[in-house]
Order: sequence, then structure tokens, then C-alpha cells
Amino acid sequence: MPYATGRVIHDADAHIMEPPTWLRDHAEERFRDELPILRFESGNELRQTGSPEEQQRDLVASFDRLREKHASEEYRADEDAEIMSRKNFAATGGFIAEDRPRALDLLGFSSQLIFNTFHNSRLHRLEHADDVELVYAAARAHNRGMIEFCSVDPRLLPTCYVPLVDPERAALATKEAIAQGAAALLIASGCPPSFSPSHLDLFPVWAQAEEAGIPVVFHVGGTGELIDPNYFINGLPIPPDFHGGDENFRSVDYMGIPVPPAQTLATLIFDGVLEKFPDLRLGVMEQGAVWVPSWLRQMESAFEAFARHETRLQALSMRPSDYVHRQVRFAPYPTEDVGWIIEQGGPELVMFSSDYPHVEGGRRPVERFEASLGDASVEVRQKFYSDNFLFLMGSVGARLMASTASS
Repeated sequence: MPYATGRVIHDADAHIMEPPTWLRDHAEERFRDELPILRFESGNELRQTGSPEEQQRDLVASFDRLREKHASEEYRADEDAEIMSRKNFAATGGFIAEDRPRALDLLGFSSQLIFNTFHNSRLHRLEHADDVELVYAAARAHNRGMIEFCSVDPRLLPTCYVPLVDPERAALATKEAIAQGAAALLIASGCPPSFSPSHLDLFPVWAQAEEAGIPVVFHVGGTGELIDPNYFINGLPIPPDFHGGDENFRSVDYMGIPVPPAQTLATLIFDGVLEKFPDLRLGVMEQGAVWVPSWLRQMESAFEAFARHETRLQALSMRPSDYVHRQVRFAPYPTEDVGWIIEQGGPELVMFSSDYPHVEGGRRPVERFEASLGDASVEVRQKFYSDNFLFLMGSVGARLMASTASS
């Protein structure tokens, strides 16, 4: 029996676990040596010693052995019972694309929007470095890998990264990603290196996404340091992250997660981007949603305080929060009180997500969300588990809806 039963569930945030040479393997040959080999130096993942060449050989051999383990009858015998317990590289379909459809069947989800695990921060660093050609080459490699992984099943929806650092290249990257079959365009949650995300030169990116009927999405991990690292210099040992290492976030920098998407979204609204592109849809993934109700009120306060003096605010045809309700959707953490978020912000804003196969998503996300939804109506639950995601996904959502109706 699948983990989730009794309703249609679309998963707004799930992941591929990229093997060590994944980005290089999908890059044009002339860029491969400039792209990183993953070392997995956190938690219980692989640690390497020796020369870089030896480390690469050891990593490839380790993943070959792991593939053999996943293919064994013994490992597959209890997959249904372990589908929410095995995490990261141990999870069914975490890095072996051919196994992911089976994982979806065992999970009971009708679709998953797929993100990378390890490359948001690396792509962000490249975007804020000096080699513009390299960051777009890395994005192309990322997008080939995502499209390839998701090609095994139409229920797997690939996100393709678009660096905004060079508007002309960004427009071309958007065109290429859409032509490849991107279900959503992934951009950094924070500001590009030298101009606002609301800059007029980026309008071709938003126009193409709107025309194609696919959303632009933000995801945690693509903003550089969330807070000043000196907050961790407190005379005490730095606690481990979810994975037992030092690459993820902890309680203190967790508090900084909403800041980049909140600022970026507010800027896009105040500068009229959502006014100009009323059918553009935006998704905020794995950055929480408990902050959204107060942020909506803060934007309303800003509007009241500055509308008399700023022509950009006077040019808006709606209140700031109205644009959010019309065009933006959020994926909360299972530890957040979704019932309260809905009471304060409305039932159309939030969507279910599992974070599969990550540890952070937990073993019982549906049960946690159900507990916080409490006595919410059937209609509110329908929006949370399905309808809000289908709305966000636009043309892809329409295809998914038709597929569900015919099955």
C-alpha cells in the first residue's frame, strides 16, 4: 500500500541526489575541468582521501556498488515499508532515475516538482563570480541533467536553472530551457550581482515564462550565506546540521531563510513586474511559509507609507497582497502550522511538499500537515494537496489535471 492514500497529492518540492560527477557529465567538454566534483564531506556520506584522480575513481566505484545494492532483491524486498525511512542516497529513486517511478507509486503522489540537491549554492557562487560564460555553461549542464532524470516518467517535473546575471544570456537560457521541456524555471531567491531582479532588461525572461505557462520558482540554498557567519562565533561548538555535518542550515541561520525571497518578491511587486505580467506565476519552495502572513501586512504598511511619494506604487492597479494571492504560491515546512498560515493568509497560498528524499522532510509529512490542518474543510485540503500546485504549474498543471481525470 502506498504511503499516501485517499486523495490526489502533488508534491511541490522533491529532489534528485546528484552523483559526484553529475554536473561534469552533462557539461560541454571544454567546461568540464572547471566544474566541481562533489566530495560529500558532511554527515554519513562518503569521505575521500588521496589525490583528486584517486578520489574520483573511488567515488565512481562507491556509487557503482551503491547501484548494485539498490538493484538487489534483498534491498527491494521491503521498499514499500521503507519508502519514507530511507533517505538521501539510500532512498529509492534518489539518484537512479529508472527507480523513481517506482518510488512515486510507493509514495502515492501524482507528481513531483524536482530540484537539485547540491548545486544551488554552487550555481549561486558562479553567478556572483567573474566568469559569466562558465555560469551559463553550468546552468546548461544542470538543466540537461534534470531533463534527463525526469524523462523516465511524465509525473516527474524538471526545474531548469536560469542565471539572471546577464539579461541577454538569461533570455536565451530561458528560451533553451523551455524548448528542452522545463516544467519550471529556477532562479536565485536573492538579488543578481549588479542590478535588481525587477530590472527592465529581464522582462524577456518573465514574458517567456508567462507565454509558456510555466512558473518561475525560488528554492532554499541559492542565496549565499543566509546570515553573517559571526553569529556562530559564540564561544561554543557549532552544532551539526540535519545530516550531521556543516553544509546545511541550523536554528540560527534558519531564521534568515525568508529574507531573500521576501525582499525579491516585494521588489517584483512594487516595481510593477507582476502588474506587467499578470499571468506570470511564482513559487517559493523549501523556504517556509509561516512568515508570509506578516510579510503581506508589512507590504501593505509599506504601500500605505510610500504610495503618496512613489510613482511606481501609484502605477499599481491592486494592493501588494492582491498580487500575491493572484500569482504566488508557497511550500511550507511540515514543522510549520499550516492551519494558522491558512487562517491568516488564505487557503490559496500554500502547497504540500515532501522534500523527498531529504532527511529534512521527515518520515511523516502528510501526518504532520494533517495535524496542523485540524478541522479545515475538504475544500481547503483539496487546495493544499492539489489545486494550488496545479494552479502554480499553469500549462503543466493543466496536463496533470487531464491525466488525473482520465486515469
